[in-house]
Amino acid sequence: MNVRRAMVLAAGYGRRLAPLTDTLPKPLMQVGGRPLLAHVLAMLRAGGIEEVVINLHHLGTRIEEAIGDGRAYGLDVRYSREPVILDTGGGIKQAEPFLAGEPFVVANGDSLLDVALADVLAFHRARGGVATMVVRADPQAASYGLIELDATDRLRRIVGLPDTPIDVPLRPFMFPGLHVFEPEVFAWMDAGGAFSVTRVTYPRLLAAGKPIYGYATSARWVTIDTPQALAAADAEVTRAPFRFRAADPGGGKR
Repeated sequence: MNVRRAMVLAAGYGRRLAPLTDTLPKPLMQVGGRPLLAHVLAMLRAGGIEEVVINLHHLGTRIEEAIGDGRAYGLDVRYSREPVILDTGGGIKQAEPFLAGEPFVVANGDSLLDVALADVLAFHRARGGVATMVVRADPQAASYGLIELDATDRLRRIVGLPDTPIDVPLRPFMFPGLHVFEPEVFAWMDAGGAFSVTRVTYPRLLAAGKPIYGYATSARWVTIDTPQALAAADAEVTRAPFRFRAADPGGGKR
């Protein structure tokens, strides 16, 4: 089945970017002459996504005004409004009515990988897991929360969980905010509360023995979580704009 749907997480306060985020939500910060959210939507569209739900809380009306119904981006965009912020997992669970019944992508609204999403989706289909996390090697991976894969690219430990010994060698990565889920994931999420998908849902899946895989990439990654990171991302994307591509029939370079 082709993956047609995606969610962009855009509800956060962006407190480390204050006072910039006092009046403008973080996903609308300019990077290379466009809001970062516009680049995220372009990446999704290039990967074959047709329908997107964006969750909203902090200054959400600004995002709605900027993106509208998504037609300018070749997408059908809808919104999931959170009167109380629900964190990543709670936000995904609330958006279940938009996403249920089909595989879907989840992307952060404050960071972006220069990756061919269609190649990630082909990997996800081939492995047959309940979820695929896109991961990157990084010397500072532990500071982000380690994502640990075995030799077959199967996820075995995330943010230190499970905390029991694992009898195979593991490779450390960091998670830059892009993953693919089968609709089965909703059965492992409790409705009505705030929780982290990485710290709650993924450990639950691992504990149940559900197959989760990591798509390891060296693709360029930009994030805008601090003023310094925003300035660096703007300079980098101005110098070398994103050129999102469709799937590589030959498999491509990860």
